Amino acid sequence: MKVLVIGGGAREHALCRSLSLDPDVSALYCAPGNAGIAEVAELHPVDALDGAAVARLATELEAGLVIVGPEAPLVAGVADAVREAGIPCFGPSEEAARLEGSKAFAKDVMAAANVPTARSYVCTTPEEVDTALDAFGAPYVVKDDGLAAGKGVVVTDDLERARQHALACERVVIEEFLDGPEVSLFAITDGVTVLPLQPAQDFKRALDNDEGPNTGGMGAYSPLPWADPKLVDEVMQTVLQPTVDELRRRGTPFSGLLYAGLAITSRGVRVIEFNARFGDPETQVVLARLQTPLAGVLLNAANGTLEAQPPLIWRDDAAVTVVVASHNYPDTPRTGDQIDGLDDVVAQGAPHAYVLHAGTRRDGDAIVSAGGRVLSVTATGADLAQARERAYAAVARIHLDGGHHRTDIAAKAAAGDRRA
Repeated sequence: MKVLVIGGGAREHALCRSLSLDPDVSALYCAPGNAGIAEVAELHPVDALDGAAVARLATELEAGLVIVGPEAPLVAGVADAVREAGIPCFGPSEEAARLEGSKAFAKDVMAAANVPTARSYVCTTPEEVDTALDAFGAPYVVKDDGLAAGKGVVVTDDLERARQHALACERVVIEEFLDGPEVSLFAITDGVTVLPLQPAQDFKRALDNDEGPNTGGMGAYSPLPWADPKLVDEVMQTVLQPTVDELRRRGTPFSGLLYAGLAITSRGVRVIEFNARFGDPETQVVLARLQTPLAGVLLNAANGTLEAQPPLIWRDDAAVTVVVASHNYPDTPRTGDQIDGLDDVVAQGAPHAYVLHAGTRRDGDAIVSAGGRVLSVTATGADLAQARERAYAAVARIHLDGGHHRTDIAAKAAAGDRRA
């Protein structure tokens, strides 16, 4: 089949890499893509938020499947426009994507489905903000109700900082702090059947030891050797299936990728948030371990035939991704810096280590930075220690002026820390 992927980050590069290795994919397109994706897919310009333009491009390319990568196009209804053009699309409707587009809506769905999550208040006035902050106390968890590119959440012991963030949001969710390690679990669904993937853990803070500001994600690893072997089954029964069932009951079935951000607390599993698409950078490590060809699975979800999908096959390998970010990220990043060493990674790291592009573009013969998170350097190995060693060896071959990365991705888990 011919497949069109919408987006231009490392998540989309990971998707395109997997699809390029799928024997059932006869042609692979990406719009708008990036410098790295251009090596495995044919790029086309498009406004990813313009549903009519995306549907028109998919029709012109005779795509048999469209995969919408980022959250903003999903919340804007791009998947609806593609389906209205008669083309199978992997991604939820505008209504169902509110599960990510509105934290308040997600809380309402979870309450109706009896999904375990943090207690919370939805606030729109300074008085409501003060009442909620006082009710929960420190550490304060303040979430912008809308999309914020992974940077709309503040967790702090500083009351004034929490209050200022809340007042800067038109609508805000303030909730109790959840203790314990965090886990990301993706599930592919057609609105009825739910097919969980392997869990991963990502690292949100910019600096080592989980210090510094929140980011879109600075690295990830999978599997989680410290996690309960029954974790996926438990989350399926208490979180994923009930949520999908509740959205279908409301008349807004969720078809696509349901991403549950979880906290493994002293009181059990709790949902931190839902996303309506593959997570970045967790997708990079999860797809590195998936052996089942990807296109057929996503097409079954898009066509409502996921029940017929055979069980997924996973590699025994572990995978680690380290994000290389540009100067000053996550504040206003500097762009246009040349990236050197990419060919060295291919020459010395393949097939176990490779680079997925996030914020890059081609400038003549050079590849330059074009965003905050620039590269996702990904490696596999027999265990996390080997995957981690290979990933950081590849990072060391890359030079980006002013670039920075965390040095502790998967370190605790590789060392056997059960509270990684």
